[in-house]
Amino acid sequence: MPFLPRSTPAASGVSSRAIAALLDRLERQSVECHSIMVVRRGHVLAEGWWAPYSAGRPHLLYSLTKSFTSVAVGLAIADGLLSLDDRVVDVLPGHVPEDVSEQGRRVTVHHLLSMTSGHRTDSLAEAWQLEPDDLVKGFLRVPFPDPEGTRHAYDNATTFLLARMVERVTGRDLPGLLDERLFEPMGVDHAEWDRVASGAAFGFHGLHLTTEAVAAFGELLRRDGRWGDRQLVPREWVRLATSRHVETLPAEVGGAGADFLRGYGYQFWMSRHGYFGNGANGQQCLVVPQHDLVVAMTAATIDEQLALDAIWECLLPGMDDADSAHDDEALADRLWLLSLPPVPGAAAPERSAEAKLEASAEDSPLAGGTTVCVDPIEGGWLVRFGSELTVEAGYGDWRESSPLGRPIATTGAWQGDTFVADLYVITTPHRVRLVIDADAGTATATWNTVPLTKPDLLVHLRSPLMTRPDVA
Repeated sequence: MPFLPRSTPAASGVSSRAIAALLDRLERQSVECHSIMVVRRGHVLAEGWWAPYSAGRPHLLYSLTKSFTSVAVGLAIADGLLSLDDRVVDVLPGHVPEDVSEQGRRVTVHHLLSMTSGHRTDSLAEAWQLEPDDLVKGFLRVPFPDPEGTRHAYDNATTFLLARMVERVTGRDLPGLLDERLFEPMGVDHAEWDRVASGAAFGFHGLHLTTEAVAAFGELLRRDGRWGDRQLVPREWVRLATSRHVETLPAEVGGAGADFLRGYGYQFWMSRHGYFGNGANGQQCLVVPQHDLVVAMTAATIDEQLALDAIWECLLPGMDDADSAHDDEALADRLWLLSLPPVPGAAAPERSAEAKLEASAEDSPLAGGTTVCVDPIEGGWLVRFGSELTVEAGYGDWRESSPLGRPIATTGAWQGDTFVADLYVITTPHRVRLVIDADAGTATATWNTVPLTKPDLLVHLRSPLMTRPDVA
């Protein structure tokens, strides 16, 4: 059920042609979008989902999750249970290695929030290698080559530590705390969390929300933490968290993108126009206070800067420049019909295939040697992967199933003697392309973008997803 009021571009003083130009730019640059929502002064004026993605479906946010963890830290601080100067070793004494360095002893909440603990690169993999069962201890064992507070380095483990510190001082798990203090008062009733093997929420990634919930979060921030007649997040914390605390340098996240070089706040990125929360593959919540604007997007793209550039160069010039009602209607029609392309080809309803899956790549979604069988059914095919996974694939459309707990939408077609299918893990940015050479009896399966956790497709179809990032 929608919980943000609706309006039109014209009524909100925004050019519908500018929004159309934004869509044109994203399409021209082959940015695979899954959803977009544009909010001005608290009203949704444009929204769309590219089928098979849909409005009611939570989508994996990857590192956009960090911004929600920042809010949880702010709540704990407002309750007097935590402070920016509190040290990790004092709040989590049971996770301190015996040989912790003096700098490790000095790392505080501020250093974790601003990612200035002294690591030069993401410490996650090394920390988990050092301490497979205790990432906090592993983080403190990774050497600190730079003095704390002097240099930003994007470091996933910092947010994991913040989540554990919040849970320690509040006595609540992170999802439960945010449900009670943030999501339920806002009307967000469907927040899902991926978890590590112990059952704890990652904190730095793993939150699944609908696009509207992400947009509402941005609107809450734009309103300085106020929702209706309630101050859900202290105004001072919103201002502090979304202010620049440290310079950012070219790195893996955002590369040399202009909006990733404007500085970092407390688990928020500064931008050329406002600030934003960002997740891998294009999950974004952008807040532009100057224009009373929020833009929420989900996507499957490698270059996250492309979408930001398109917003600045196409959408912003359309602020306070409304078009006609006819233009608004044309935009609404376009947004209603958005779709990713089904696999092109023929139905060949009489044809079946059986093949053995090749899996030479280390990030293969399925095990090599798996038998793949394709049999026609009305309007599509039944695709079986050994005895573990069976899905339906639609012809010219998507068939949805949940064989292991989480939904997957599949489309397929015959292209000559080759059967091709796309399997969308539609609670995530990811899909698998299956290609079967019927004559040779061989098949390949590849990810469009490899999940940042385990590449095993079966893991991502189980609910709840419990994993940890692979350690090389």
